[in-house]
Amino acid sequence: MKIPLATLALALVAPALHAAPLTCNLTDYKAAPGLTAKTGEDALAVTWDGENGAELRMRLAIDGGTPTIRELAIRRKGGPWSTLATNVTPEFRVVSGLRRVTSQQLRPDSLAALGVKITPEILDAYEHEETRGDEWIKLALRDGGLTAETIERIKWEAFWDAPLYLEGSSERPPTHATSIPPMGGIFNQPGLPRRPEEINRATATYQANGCEVKTNGARLEISFPGLEVGVFSGRLQYDVFKGSNLIRQVAIAKTDRRSVAFKYDGGLKGLPIQPTSRVAWRDLSNRWQDQQFGGLVSQSPAIVFSSNRVNAAELQGGSIAVFPPPHSYYWARESSQNLGASWYRKDSDTSFSFGLRQAENEEDPEFFHNFALYSARPGTWQQMPVFLYISPESGQAAIDSALTFTHGDRFKPLSGYKVMGNHYHVGLVERLRKSGGMDNRLNDVEAAKGAGIEIYGIIDGVSGRGGPEQTLKGLADYYDAARRHSDKNFLVMPDRENPGVELRAHTDLMLSKPVFWLPRRAAGQPLVEQHPKYGTVYNLGSPADMMAMTERENALIFMPHPRSKASTGFPDAIKDTPHFRHENYRGLGYRWGMGIDASEKRLCEYR
Repeated sequence: MKIPLATLALALVAPALHAAPLTCNLTDYKAAPGLTAKTGEDALAVTWDGENGAELRMRLAIDGGTPTIRELAIRRKGGPWSTLATNVTPEFRVVSGLRRVTSQQLRPDSLAALGVKITPEILDAYEHEETRGDEWIKLALRDGGLTAETIERIKWEAFWDAPLYLEGSSERPPTHATSIPPMGGIFNQPGLPRRPEEINRATATYQANGCEVKTNGARLEISFPGLEVGVFSGRLQYDVFKGSNLIRQVAIAKTDRRSVAFKYDGGLKGLPIQPTSRVAWRDLSNRWQDQQFGGLVSQSPAIVFSSNRVNAAELQGGSIAVFPPPHSYYWARESSQNLGASWYRKDSDTSFSFGLRQAENEEDPEFFHNFALYSARPGTWQQMPVFLYISPESGQAAIDSALTFTHGDRFKPLSGYKVMGNHYHVGLVERLRKSGGMDNRLNDVEAAKGAGIEIYGIIDGVSGRGGPEQTLKGLADYYDAARRHSDKNFLVMPDRENPGVELRAHTDLMLSKPVFWLPRRAAGQPLVEQHPKYGTVYNLGSPADMMAMTERENALIFMPHPRSKASTGFPDAIKDTPHFRHENYRGLGYRWGMGIDASEKRLCEYR
């Protein structure tokens, strides 16, 4: 069939007809060898030196208000340019809900630390929480002086909140029953269950009318205004880094709403389906899998359960690996289950999309109430990054190269030191007994070793039920289990969270050797006594007793998750006490993801 020449010419230039002349502000751009930006008629050409002598090029334009990667190309040292994709657009999806303060943050000790008067009635209600629920909070509102300002300040550090959990949210969880948000609400915070109208789902739209290019050290930042996604508005930005094949595609946006929590998905849309196109990843057994788009057009994005949170699009000119920021991509969770961190979608017979994702909920019903999302304080610039690694090689090679940014997801050893991980809830003794043998292997212990941890600090409790002898036997069993799972190159360090002496807030007792103690001391009873089976036993009845034991036994104390969970209000409330100022009360444990705000540029900036 003959095609009229005019029609053919129109088809060839059609993409350009949608592109307005591109105006870019280069005031803060400084030209440098190996990192350049140059405007053309309708595109900004960014060229930079990559790894191993490679050179990369990205041409950016605006089509109908949408920032568009007109061309993404790479060439090896001394070789020709290879184009991976043309006319690709960014895709961001955001789901937001309502941030609620939790009852866990409002326990009497925390309320007292926050300046609330604690009455006998409040304490009695809390001590009977199993039957009276969160009634103590209602009493604190009535009698203790709890204020809306206090709630507003602390709600952003919530842990037992799940803003997207609707059905079943009025039913208390099987564990941590009174840790979730107050059932009846508090001040202007609505109670449970959550309502569908609290949730907003949106895909980003763009109305860009230009761009801005800034030099920031060895990187270029190219931003486009006019981004709208749900309750957020802001800009799209691309960062490129001299000496690296890395591109950071990020939505940067803010909201004026007062109680927003959210999650996001991000990626690239419009990649070509060619004979060699595929998406590749390692599955949870570390075997290579791929999708070659031989099936039907997708109805929705397909979730990929990959190892290492990374997958790659393999194209005719090379590959693009996509992965999230390693230490702030997920908020703190009770579960470590892999929920699927990637996605792909066949959009037509000629194009596909792929990227990274965050789940909306846990899959284990025990933890449905625990999925806090990011906090978005009003007026703060929330960042939603997607990292893209550009490779001239296969998808598998691109994934392996992307993993170098996290040292293959292993802790990097430091000469002269050991890698220690601390504050792991394992349930070591109980689980080993249930397994049928104290020498059986546990999967999380094996996972810690596989991640390069050499000192594995667990914080299991020991029940005091049954009296002093049962407590001491529990400690002995705990230490025995730790020895059985230690090795020449791996130490299970049996630490203890909340060792029974009231130091206020949560505390981790870190032990350098087996130590026996009882969390009580009668009047006139000595601090130290000898036991016929366990040797030295400490009687601890006060913070001073605890600190004396740490001196004698070379032990340290840390406060985990300060200013959140049951440590809300701490260490501020005890900062001047003798035990907190003791040299063996060594510091605070800031686990990433606890109360995370996506506007933070460094971990735990707010806390």
